[in-house]
Amino acid sequence: MVNYILRRFVSLIFLLLGISFIVFISMHLAPGDPAQIIGGPTATKSDILAIRKNLGLNEPILIQYWHYLVGLVHGNLGYSFQTKESVAHAIMIRFPNTLNLSIASIIVAIAIGIPAGILSALKQNSIADISTTSVVLFGMSIPHFWLGAMLILVFAVDLQWLPVSGLDAPFWTIVGLRHLVLPALTLGTGSAAMIARMSRATMLEVIRSDYIRTARAKGVKERSVIWLHALRNAMIPVITVIGLNFGFLLGGTIITEQVFAINGVGRLMIESIISRDFPMVQGAVLLIATLFVVVNLLVDILYALIDPRISYD
Repeated sequence: MVNYILRRFVSLIFLLLGISFIVFISMHLAPGDPAQIIGGPTATKSDILAIRKNLGLNEPILIQYWHYLVGLVHGNLGYSFQTKESVAHAIMIRFPNTLNLSIASIIVAIAIGIPAGILSALKQNSIADISTTSVVLFGMSIPHFWLGAMLILVFAVDLQWLPVSGLDAPFWTIVGLRHLVLPALTLGTGSAAMIARMSRATMLEVIRSDYIRTARAKGVKERSVIWLHALRNAMIPVITVIGLNFGFLLGGTIITEQVFAINGVGRLMIESIISRDFPMVQGAVLLIATLFVVVNLLVDILYALIDPRISYD
């Protein structure tokens, strides 16, 4: 297991290197000049050239990338073109909001998805199964920005049960929980649908297995058959989906953060892309990519804890 983890961390370095290069080149090839944006409409050509020289944008792209890598090795993500703020500091201020939203969303997704999938599998071809499948398809199809707007309209504007926007407290506090209910439902709906589909498929496969028939023939209670025997064996593919979805949630909060005016990494990334703030975008993407790979590594380790037959040695 230790050797496996070390190999994954080595591959992580090369993966992040490739991601950093692609993002760096993409940002520099995209239309728009950061110097022009910083200088404003009244800036002269000499002003723009001076800004480009000050930011190091007058050097060849590969030289700029080399300087960026040297900074990364020394733990320096650079400084914002717009605010001159440290990229690492700006991201760390906003990251807790994104993490809180992602955790709350995956909790919502698990709480809805797994019971829905199990119910659908146990009641196959029944009204409950058809209804659950229909809701799942609806949840996978609905756009986040539309669902968020509808939830705000109903629960925040009309009923005034929950706040409209913002997030200033952790999700385990009352204030933070009230602010997170609507965005977590908005973001967790799509993940809940995917978890429900995978739970249904794996449960159907497991409950048709010979050892499940044997357990029932021996007179084991149905509740024990489902929760102690079938569910544990059906969880490995479901855990894969949960891990992947949590990784996607960490990087996919952009639209939800915009709709609910949450000051997170996703919103920071959108603002930085619009203003062509290259260091800020690159730092945010690297953080999200790192978290995604680490989450998948933790999921692989969790496999071995759930099923002792799995070994990475």
